[in-house]
Amino acid sequence: MKRVTKLLFSSACLILALASSQAAAVKDFSSIKEYTLMNKNGMIVRITNYGATVTAIIVPDKNGEFADVALGYNTVEGYINAIDRPYFGSIVGRYGNRIAKGKFTLDGEEYELATNNGENHLHGGKMGFDKVVWDAKACGCCNKVILSYLARDGEEGYPGNLDIEVVYTLTDDNEIKIEYKATTDKATPVNLTNHTYFNLAGEGSGTINNHVLMINASNTTPVDEGLIPIGELAPVKGTPFDFRKPKKIGKDLDKKDQQLKFGLGYDHNWVLDKKAGEMSLAATLYEPTSGRFMEVFTMEPAIQFYGGNFLDGRLKGKSDRAYNFRDGMCLETQHSPDSPNNPQWPSTILRPGDTYETTTIYKFSTK
Repeated sequence: MKRVTKLLFSSACLILALASSQAAAVKDFSSIKEYTLMNKNGMIVRITNYGATVTAIIVPDKNGEFADVALGYNTVEGYINAIDRPYFGSIVGRYGNRIAKGKFTLDGEEYELATNNGENHLHGGKMGFDKVVWDAKACGCCNKVILSYLARDGEEGYPGNLDIEVVYTLTDDNEIKIEYKATTDKATPVNLTNHTYFNLAGEGSGTINNHVLMINASNTTPVDEGLIPIGELAPVKGTPFDFRKPKKIGKDLDKKDQQLKFGLGYDHNWVLDKKAGEMSLAATLYEPTSGRFMEVFTMEPAIQFYGGNFLDGRLKGKSDRAYNFRDGMCLETQHSPDSPNNPQWPSTILRPGDTYETTTIYKFSTK
């Protein structure tokens, strides 16, 4: 039977969280809750309205043994106080990924955003959507959680009051469906995505380099040293970035390649081979030991594969094990980074009267 259970994080955790430098943005800690979705197969997904964050994805392996395959923490304190802002499981925005030097021009006016990644703007700024408490309601009959947030005009430097809704649904086909919707009263860039770190062997189990990845893309957007796209497309053929056929993530990591050097490995955007706006298969991920298999379907034109290159052992997760270099990976469906400064790419500008709508699905199975 499907269940939706509303759980409060522990009061002790909330008291500790008040000491955090991030806690100033949270005015009512009693409003932070966690929701549990369970389908008929026993798959469990947990979501908190702090950052609209996926806190757990519990799925079986080929032998029917369940494990949590999403990196993260057991308490909200972990998410609030996390060093180096890993964005575990969160919705990021108003603009997921980077905007060069925190600046863009829209309708003849230049806007300056918060810079939080060197001289650049990353994942919405210093207080992005991952660091706010969303309004939430659970729908038990539909096995979903509906989250909403109003980003005010001028927040982190962005124009327009942006009214956002994100719906997480767990289906009986072991799919996590994420539906995004937003409207605005002033033209503004919007690029929302989910930042879950996956390890299909189970969180805390070690490197993801033996996972087998496929990305349905013939081109990437190469970057400079600050991981800002240089405005061109680069064919993946003959490079370490060719995942059109499934291959182990670690297979080409030791090759001499300037882009791998810039990203300390894979932290790049792939432009998907698809028609604009269609729902299609973007990527697959397979972990041979467990047999767990994940498919990523999206309406978005691109996907960021981040290989966990900035995990360095300082963060301890749910299993009380340190998350080390490349112990988790992200597959963030999106528009390309810095699109507001690259008008030749699909636009991320939302205007009054229009509705931003997009859907991404992460589907789990075994083989």
